[in-house]
Amino acid sequence: MAIQNCIIKVQKRNRALVSFDEDRIGKAVLRAAETIDGFRQDYLPGINDKIFEAYGSDERIAEFIADAVVLCLNSQPHHLIANFPPTIETIQDYVLHALRSYGFQNTADAYECYRWGRHWLREGAINEMQFVGNGFPKERMEKTLEWNRQRGCNTVAGLNEIVRRGKLKPLVDESLAVYETSLDEAARKVMARLNAGDDLRMMWVSGPSSSGKTTTTVKLTERLQKHGLKFLMLNLDDYFWALIEHPSDWINDRNFETPEALDIELLNRHLRELLEGKTIEKPVYSFKEGRRVSSKPVKLEKGHILLLDCLHGFYPPITEGIDPSTQFRLYIETLNVVYEGDGSTNRLTKFTDVRLIRRMLRDVQHRNHSPLSTILHWHYVRAGELFSIIPLMGLADHIVSGGLPFDLAALKPFFIGPGGYLPKSEDFGPYQGFLDARIRYDRVRTLLESVEGITREQADTYDIIPGDSVIREFIGKSTVKIPHNE
Repeated sequence: MAIQNCIIKVQKRNRALVSFDEDRIGKAVLRAAETIDGFRQDYLPGINDKIFEAYGSDERIAEFIADAVVLCLNSQPHHLIANFPPTIETIQDYVLHALRSYGFQNTADAYECYRWGRHWLREGAINEMQFVGNGFPKERMEKTLEWNRQRGCNTVAGLNEIVRRGKLKPLVDESLAVYETSLDEAARKVMARLNAGDDLRMMWVSGPSSSGKTTTTVKLTERLQKHGLKFLMLNLDDYFWALIEHPSDWINDRNFETPEALDIELLNRHLRELLEGKTIEKPVYSFKEGRRVSSKPVKLEKGHILLLDCLHGFYPPITEGIDPSTQFRLYIETLNVVYEGDGSTNRLTKFTDVRLIRRMLRDVQHRNHSPLSTILHWHYVRAGELFSIIPLMGLADHIVSGGLPFDLAALKPFFIGPGGYLPKSEDFGPYQGFLDARIRYDRVRTLLESVEGITREQADTYDIIPGDSVIREFIGKSTVKIPHNE
């Protein structure tokens, strides 16, 4: 499709000006789509189906998105001034805007994760071996899929049959054994580092929201304490900026999901001072008042390891100036691989959707946030993790999957049926502009409705799901002390 273009030049990151080439935009978008098996993964009736009808092939859809980016660029008058052309970063921002505006959510996520991965590569924070591309660890996913296939739970339909036949308990036990074995391996790696003479002073447990960090942190430290290790846990929530410094959007929502929500300069200085043996005055943050209300002295005793459970634990500015050899990094994500339905659509259920369901449940039960507000807020969550969490997973010394094949069956009774927490479709009436939220809601609702769940009564007992399972962090009745639920 021919469109008017007034953009002549582009400013590179080194400030050099080069000729603008729209074809490069289309090729980059196409590559992102190809990494998730094509644009069909984003096909949404009533949202972008007409684009598929009009353009057909992935190549032509990519060209359409590139045209939309050019239209956005042309709408900015200062871009038409010879010495003030758009920058590479501006163009990438518009690519994401165009993809998300037309409902190509998964393609946008792949593009964004790759984009920020290249950013951290240029910054020297990761190397080529640690670059994770679109954020989906292919080898690990294939291994998990094969494990699920052998047990008949590689599809939602297969999981449903296991639940109907009353065979869920053996699957729960087997999958939890894999999780526990992974933690055993992590503990062995920590001890091996120490036995090899490493001056290990810090241990990070990081990963996207609602991946199971807290339960995993508790279980890993229990293992290491049996080896005589001692820990000082630092609550990084105390380093949030005051609420007045977090501007709200038009629905009075605030973005606490970005690392910039933390006082990085103070946190980094305190970490370095603790490792030097100094006493710090750690802030004490009141979420009720939305500000720091006091401080308390904290010192890392000799022989103790600083333990940090943090979304953005791998974010380079937090540990700037701290020797990497003094740190052990564990990364956790809900890396369970299950196909939708009977698998015929070739669409996998989304890691982020499982975490969204978990967080809706946690927020409504422990934080007085409605599931609707959690869904409307999720675009902040996703932007933060695609910038400073998922692209940095290659830094991990060990990766744990906090997602297990029975999660959906355990979560369903809390959302579907009498007293279920899932919002109604009409609840989104005042938020018509929130396409991201609507897409996620429709996908999550369809997924939950397709799942054969256990009953609330079964979820409340330990007959099927043990009290120390990761999913208990969200469905409740955990026998592991969860600090943020106290």
